[in-house]
Amino acid sequence: MASRSASSALPRVLLTGFDAFGGESINPSWLAVRPLHGRQVASHRIVAAQLPTVFDKSILELARLMRLHTPALVICVGQAGGRDALSLERVAINVNDARIADNASAQPVDTPVVAGAPTAYFSTLPIKAMLQALQREGLAAEVSQTAGTFVCNHVFYGLMRQLATQPACKHTRGGFIHVPYLAGQGQPCMALEDLTRGLHIATRTALTTQRDTAYGAGAVS
Repeated sequence: MASRSASSALPRVLLTGFDAFGGESINPSWLAVRPLHGRQVASHRIVAAQLPTVFDKSILELARLMRLHTPALVICVGQAGGRDALSLERVAINVNDARIADNASAQPVDTPVVAGAPTAYFSTLPIKAMLQALQREGLAAEVSQTAGTFVCNHVFYGLMRQLATQPACKHTRGGFIHVPYLAGQGQPCMALEDLTRGLHIATRTALTTQRDTAYGAGAVS
């Protein structure tokens, strides 16, 4: 009982994945995040949660989860079919431009994520240190300069804007990681256990690295 109480008192890490979209029956982002729920990493407890692949609703759900768990670290994860590595996203841009409809049949084109807000925000994760840690463990990883313009980028931008503007999030770090397909979805692909292991390594590195050589926090005008 004491051990369980101690675990619940630990500061939290929020990891999110998405539900399936675009005619797929699975989404590797959620399947990779889900096994990490409840694990302890660097004296933090991981909370895994699923976001809907829906514009606007996804950001509202993320904000609800952040109010509920008050995490010290937030890493949102999404599927990027066609990529062959864990992609550590550097920048979220203030635009929705959907090639396909989301799960609520919305397909915004050339609209802002947040009207009147900055053009972009940089991740506050130590992405270069995370990259090195992943590669040391033999996992394919890269720093990516684009998170696209679909719901993944929409959530990434919403996350970073919340971290930049909400006083309660002043000390919270956050960012976004894209994962490749799983076998059976298409090529290239990665094994599910490697995706989950990679997210665990990325989380641990983010919690234990205070300074990085990547761009720092802040809006891009």
